[in-house]
Amino acid sequence: MARYAYAPLNVEDNPRRRSTRYHQQSAEDEEADQIVNERMPMCVGVCVLLAIVYVLSRTGGQRSVGLQPPPLPVDPNAPSTYSSPTSSSLTSSSTSSSSSSSSSSCEGLVDPSTISMADLRQKALASTPPHIIECSKADANSDQSACHLPSSTRYAALGQKGATLWMTGCSGAGKTTIATALEDRLVKQYGKHVYRLDGDNLRTGLNRDLTFSEADRAESVRRTGEIATLFADAGVITLVGLISPYREDRDMVRKRHEEQGIPFYEIFLDVPVEELKKRDPKGQYARVEKGELKHFTCIDDPYEEPLHPEIVLKTHEMEIEQSADMLFRMLERDGILEGAPKLTPPGLPNPDGDEIVDLHVPAHLKSERMAEAETLPKVLLSDVDLNWLQVIGEGWASPLKGFMREGTLLETLHFNSILVDPFNVTGNANRHEIRTDFSHFHERQAPQRVSMSVPITLSCTSFTRDSIEKSNKRDVALVTQMGQIVAILRDPEIYDNRKEEIVTRMFGVIDMEHPYIHHIYSGGDYLIGGEVELLDRIRYNDGLDKWRKTAKELMDEFKSKGADTVYAFQTRNPTHAGHAYLMRSAGEDLKRQGYKKPVLWLSPLGGWTKSDDVPLDVRVKQHEEVLLAGTSHPGGLDPDTTVMAIWPAPMVYAGPTEVQFHAKSRRSAGASYFVVGRDPAGMKGSPNALAHPDDDLYDGDHGRYVLQNSPGLGGMKILSFVKVMYDIKDNIMKVPDENRLEDFISISGTKMRLLARNGAVPCSPTNIPTDLVEANCIPSGFMVPRGWSGVVDYYRNVDDNERWIPWSRPLIEAPIDRQTEARGKLGSESFSLKHKEYDSFWHDIPMRPRGERDEIINFVVEIPMYMTAKMELQKGMAGNVIKQDTNKDGSPRYYTYGTPFFNYGLIPQTWEDPSLRSREGNGGDNDPLDVMEVGSNPLKMGSINPCKVLGSLELIDEGETDHKIICIALSDPDASRIKTMSDLDHYKPGTTEKLIDWLKRYKTSDGKPENVLARDYPTSVSGALDIIEETHSRWRTLCGRGTTSSSFTKGAEEFWLSSPGCLGK
Repeated sequence: MARYAYAPLNVEDNPRRRSTRYHQQSAEDEEADQIVNERMPMCVGVCVLLAIVYVLSRTGGQRSVGLQPPPLPVDPNAPSTYSSPTSSSLTSSSTSSSSSSSSSSCEGLVDPSTISMADLRQKALASTPPHIIECSKADANSDQSACHLPSSTRYAALGQKGATLWMTGCSGAGKTTIATALEDRLVKQYGKHVYRLDGDNLRTGLNRDLTFSEADRAESVRRTGEIATLFADAGVITLVGLISPYREDRDMVRKRHEEQGIPFYEIFLDVPVEELKKRDPKGQYARVEKGELKHFTCIDDPYEEPLHPEIVLKTHEMEIEQSADMLFRMLERDGILEGAPKLTPPGLPNPDGDEIVDLHVPAHLKSERMAEAETLPKVLLSDVDLNWLQVIGEGWASPLKGFMREGTLLETLHFNSILVDPFNVTGNANRHEIRTDFSHFHERQAPQRVSMSVPITLSCTSFTRDSIEKSNKRDVALVTQMGQIVAILRDPEIYDNRKEEIVTRMFGVIDMEHPYIHHIYSGGDYLIGGEVELLDRIRYNDGLDKWRKTAKELMDEFKSKGADTVYAFQTRNPTHAGHAYLMRSAGEDLKRQGYKKPVLWLSPLGGWTKSDDVPLDVRVKQHEEVLLAGTSHPGGLDPDTTVMAIWPAPMVYAGPTEVQFHAKSRRSAGASYFVVGRDPAGMKGSPNALAHPDDDLYDGDHGRYVLQNSPGLGGMKILSFVKVMYDIKDNIMKVPDENRLEDFISISGTKMRLLARNGAVPCSPTNIPTDLVEANCIPSGFMVPRGWSGVVDYYRNVDDNERWIPWSRPLIEAPIDRQTEARGKLGSESFSLKHKEYDSFWHDIPMRPRGERDEIINFVVEIPMYMTAKMELQKGMAGNVIKQDTNKDGSPRYYTYGTPFFNYGLIPQTWEDPSLRSREGNGGDNDPLDVMEVGSNPLKMGSINPCKVLGSLELIDEGETDHKIICIALSDPDASRIKTMSDLDHYKPGTTEKLIDWLKRYKTSDGKPENVLARDYPTSVSGALDIIEETHSRWRTLCGRGTTSSSFTKGAEEFWLSSPGCLGK
């Protein structure tokens, strides 16, 4: 129910309270009150009649007896057209009420000429509040039927906050002119609710009874202040233009606003009197000079300047629009133009959805959440998915809090935006955090549209879907390719991955060789949506993490630099002097608009990029040199006004669609301006592109056009590139001078790359050739010298893949056993693992631990549980080290079917002989015997684990027999009670089914056909042991220690067999 607050009544003003001060209320009191109420109108009428008679009697015979119009207020600052003979007495505040008896012509009557309305008002205002019932403002969850809405709800619904801009200054200073210009902009361009209050519209109604005496001026200010307070409380931006000459009166209005929690801005229009006399738009100053007007404020009546105004406008030194700009930026800075509470430092915009998103688990809950995650079904994240997880978790895609659910994806695809209701105005709060319901729709749309142009989705295979649906868990854990659990995804919503629909709506082009289109089509057949919790900060350990900041951290850095606005410049290439010129020019332009400290955000793209883009580390290190050079070089940037921070999102090359996300994401971290060049986020089509083979897929001008008109972009403003060239006379990059175009040369990106590959050296500053390629030199002002050296180094060693960091991919220490030794970087061709004690993992480690029974074998781990990197023993390399397998293009190979729920590896001293044929005619796969360990925990890579054999499965892989031994490590908590495959399914239901599904289908996610099993059920323990003994015998033959024919060694010509174990030493 609504709650009512009753205003207190003045005891002296309440006849009931007065009569009961000493007595109990009685029926007689009520009767007396009734008599008074009946007779009061007659008494009042008699008093009024006597007053009229008295006034008429004072006029004598000079006026005809009859009703006369009341005296009109006289403006001393305007020409007098009517003068009342009693105006001086009516406006005088110095007449003492004690003289009324001597002025009265009849006993008991008061002379109206002696009444001071100012004194009466003052006494009334000094009394307690009037006899009214006020309804208090309700809480957010209270009934609103009869009460004021909470301000936050009202402002959210209106999309703005109420505020009062009180413009004070002498007549002619420009109050009305500037207020009109500001009102025009706010209403027409931004659709805001604005109203002006000034002398003209107030004195025609509300203040028509007031003169220009000091007391009436004070009353005018008070009344206007009260009206402004009500307007602003209702969410109206109220522009007040009053001379309001007295400081005390203005301060009282400020106090009234502060009591109500309403923003109040005192704007002082500070213009010298001599300038005002020159302007004199109404001719009043001229009349003052002639003596026609007296008591003119700022001339012969005082004007008390504000001591601490929020803004001072020297309108004689500024254009009208400049003044309006200052006021507009103040409102924008303080969040008045937005309905949401101000969440960011002054001058920085709120993120989309009016919520700062940071999804990292608090430090005190990390251990608890990690323990929970280990018990949940696992969902695989590719490195691209990890980039997107970082985007979501660090607040770059606000208000998104997880991978998109189906409804969110549909809105993104069809509208490049989503509808949100952050303050639950329409009951649609958190609508993107609940499962999509296609049967029931909310009766009202969410009120706010925010930009969201790029699908941020997580694909999975049927294996992962089934694992989730068959579990008894409501949440899942997200695991990287290297097996690290990084997040929890709550309440997963699994739906079809409609790849063709996503691609056609997202890209609008047909090119199956487009790299990100290929990425989408290679994903699983299902998508998983749900909100995420990051278990820790995502770190890549590549030497660049110091440049990776969350959206919130970046806002704090902008604040520390004193930024009153931020403009972002995205880089996919090294920064040359042309870029620096554009960035500096943008900053200067913002200063001309009135900003005091615009800060540049140099924003290199850090997520996935296509293979021929400049690597991330090359770009970042070049940018470091640009900042170190500062303003000493035309290609440098001032570090005091520049912040460099890597933007974590992948590049999807979707042209006009993608650039909208680039801008929106920068807004989420505090940028109000985004610098956009030609063909943003575009690329050339492949030779097989349908419409534009080997040509730009998107028109170069479309990106900027779409961005300027995109839905949900809000107050984000776009700064467009201009064409710059190198001035060989001034040795700098700048906009070409039309009068001497022959002095300007173009240095395109293609030419820059060619010069870098050729190792171009600096040209002579006094003799710059027009053909730079032929001269193999680069103008000294084109790029900071150390930055250019780094670019040259890259292009001259571009094929040395191990040297460069193409994009943000996690570099982790290999989870290896302490008895092993790793070389190189995990995830690269350079990585290898060897054992410290044994020369060979394959030949020197015994097949069984010494003294153990037959069903216990030694299991060597190649791939720990959860890791998808396809690690494999190298049969032909010295030491039979463990390395990562590669694809046909030389890239590291990963499983993509899902997160392995088993440890994978080999049994040493075994070999599946290709010449040994099964009943189906399939030979062995020429490898050691594979093992799938089904315990509960990841085991270290390269570790040797005694393992109890439970059975085996026979995979037919491209015409070869590939046995998989199933075992459980003796160190596992369940090892003592699991002895067979039946035990396994009893204590770990569904494990055998999952193993079979994995072996049959794990290649399908790479576009390959399903594998075949010789039988869809596992062998017994004894059957598995027979396979182990046979392959051990074949290994002995391979090493020349067997008794059978050497023909069994066919296909092993390239094997390294020189270890002591193989040689029998």
